[in-house]
Amino acid sequence: MSTTQHSIVIVGFGGMGSYHGQLINENSRLKVAGTYDLLEERRSASVEAGYKTYSSFEEVLTDSEVEAILIATPNDVHKEIAIQALRAGKHVICEKPVALSKEEFEDMLAAADEAGRVLMVNQNRRWDEDFLIIREMYNKETIGSLFQLESRVHGANGIPGDWRHLQAQGGGMLLDWGVHLLDQLLFLIDSKVTSVSASLSFILGDEVDDGFEAVLQFENGVKAVVEVGTTNFITLPRWYVKGIEGTAIIEDWSMTGRMVTRNQASEKIEPKPIRAGVGLTKTMAPPSEGATITGALPAPSQLPSGFYDNFAAVIEGTAEPIVKNSEVLRVLNLIEAIFASAGTNQVIKDFDIYAK
Repeated sequence: MSTTQHSIVIVGFGGMGSYHGQLINENSRLKVAGTYDLLEERRSASVEAGYKTYSSFEEVLTDSEVEAILIATPNDVHKEIAIQALRAGKHVICEKPVALSKEEFEDMLAAADEAGRVLMVNQNRRWDEDFLIIREMYNKETIGSLFQLESRVHGANGIPGDWRHLQAQGGGMLLDWGVHLLDQLLFLIDSKVTSVSASLSFILGDEVDDGFEAVLQFENGVKAVVEVGTTNFITLPRWYVKGIEGTAIIEDWSMTGRMVTRNQASEKIEPKPIRAGVGLTKTMAPPSEGATITGALPAPSQLPSGFYDNFAAVIEGTAEPIVKNSEVLRVLNLIEAIFASAGTNQVIKDFDIYAK
């Protein structure tokens, strides 16, 4: 492994920018060369954190010691900043969503190709432990072949921050959180999406969505339900997945969960009818004793390396990106399909969900 430390300037030193600074400082292959932000209070915060503060973006671009920039600004200026940096010979890490449309991202990719520089998108939630547990279950068929996955993120605090309320700056929960959940599903399920149906929520009265629901059908038969909500005072599980031989649940990011599987060793035991409301049912009765086994969730699967190590290896030419730009483009295609479905109240079919 190379011992070179690659220098990065963080452009946009708000909450995410400062968090990136902490993570980069924990990585032996990268170092924060400084920060640039338009706001005085954020420049002051950068100084307090011990970083060099650049007075202009031009100063960043002309600093020959700077190898890469990390963009952590509002979404609407990602494209402009990235293209300027790429043309100045800098590698780029960009926060998600990388752009407001697939056309914008294609312009960024063209600039990276022309400059011969690396452009990587920080789809960091591919490394979330809850997702990697589901990935292990999907790949290893821990509860049999998975045929339905439900992925939800719920909160009750509304849309956070300022610019996330504004359409012009790429606000809304589909772009803010949906981009993560959709990226996880497309990274997991190696199959074409054949249909999308979706609805957006505008309960809070903003011009952008405060949540959404989407149902994706994959060519291999898997169905995925994706939901983001910001008005949920009682939350549903982070993951609920069904397989041929069992069901699994992950409640939240604390990894509280379990899986229940069919007891293959026992003979088929008929459930006993129960009283349900004013009726009687055997269909909806719980499994009879001994018919199922309750167990712990499996250990999460592992990716080849962390995001920052992978970025360092990619710019050194020793590894392929774990987050490929073709995959990012595919997610943007899917987001546009969700907007289209919600806008027309129709199921969207016959589109090429694969990136070019």
